[in-house]
Amino acid sequence: MTPQIGLALAIFGGAYIFIATEKISRVTVALVGAALMVVVGATDGHAVFFSQESGIDWNVIFLLLGMMMIVGILQQSGVFEFLAIWAAKRAKGRPFVIMVMMIVITAVLSAALDNVTTVLLIAPVTLLICDRLAVSPIPFLIAEVMASNIGGAATLIGDPPNIIIASRGGLTFNEFLVNLGPIVVILLIVLIGLCWLMFRKQLHYDAERVERVMALSEREAIRDGGLLIMSLVVLGLVLAGFVLQSVTHVDPSLVALIGAGLLVLLTRLETRKVFADVEWETLLFFAGLFIMVGSLVNLGIIDKVGQAATEAVGSNYFGAASALLFGSAVFSGIVDNIPYVTTMAPLTNDLVLAGGSAAHPLWWALALGADLGGNATAIGASANVVVLGIAKRNGHPISFWQFTKYGLIVTVVTITLTLPYLYLRYFAG
Repeated sequence: MTPQIGLALAIFGGAYIFIATEKISRVTVALVGAALMVVVGATDGHAVFFSQESGIDWNVIFLLLGMMMIVGILQQSGVFEFLAIWAAKRAKGRPFVIMVMMIVITAVLSAALDNVTTVLLIAPVTLLICDRLAVSPIPFLIAEVMASNIGGAATLIGDPPNIIIASRGGLTFNEFLVNLGPIVVILLIVLIGLCWLMFRKQLHYDAERVERVMALSEREAIRDGGLLIMSLVVLGLVLAGFVLQSVTHVDPSLVALIGAGLLVLLTRLETRKVFADVEWETLLFFAGLFIMVGSLVNLGIIDKVGQAATEAVGSNYFGAASALLFGSAVFSGIVDNIPYVTTMAPLTNDLVLAGGSAAHPLWWALALGADLGGNATAIGASANVVVLGIAKRNGHPISFWQFTKYGLIVTVVTITLTLPYLYLRYFAG
């Protein structure tokens, strides 16, 4: 090991410890860690800003920025208050029923759109419901982000790692849905059961609050009908752009930015109002995290780990699938699953090309491991970071360990159930 590699590992390990202990702001830690990586020569300006393999993933940054702007403008119409009252009334104010509704809605939307966009839309509704019912939104937000990562695993566009895997493996939307859809449905049912076990003691029923909510009229919550119509039309166009990416070949980040720009032009809102709900700290945290992980990629550290694992499994493809599933879950919990999958996809492709159809299920092991492993810690997936940023901004901070103690349970259970699914479907007999 060279001194440079040792320093880079020390910086990354130290940064992760500070992020986990929350002694210092995670944004500060990520940016300082990124700066130190540059100082020790683990990366440079060109790699940071222009490298697809080891630099900032601008597609993720600008996708988040565009969707944050759209959701912020949409919020001003009062539609989230409308949805909050509607959902609470349909569930008759029962907290766990509301949680189940939000889990199912989040999972379905995450599969149809993508998990980051979904949590940006769902989180404001959740905060309003919980405020109306005087219950803590934290269990709901944690359950929803886990549902978004599980639901997003079902389709090509549902989770950013899936897009990377599809690009490398030449996989189609239907292939993802057919191969991963069945296990995702099972895991969502399991998630609902786990949420009952983990959160039931935190879900308090306030009869007086419920009575007030039941007396409300959801239609009166709409403050600006014109703004609502314009926002929904633009949002619909943006979502169509996501779904039709294989036809238009326009990246989701560009679709989101164009949609945000169009909405700003149509509504002519003040700049202050347009950018009021953008989570700048979240965007900066992502940038710093990408630089740190990219530095490890740049030095060949992650590549060497992947190659060692590849050599160890040989032609034992179930062994390879098991290693990918559990290894991806572990690494995706430590680092964001997007840069991790970016590194592992080429290695998986080499295995699949060498093994042919017998090795093809390795793609599904990588996807499920990365997507489900993203639930393990607060920084395991993009959706996690976004929701924690929204929660903090609204006065309900979720600590790293508060999220992780639940995330580890969900990840261990879902990954354990996924292994027999892979064996029975692809390797048995």
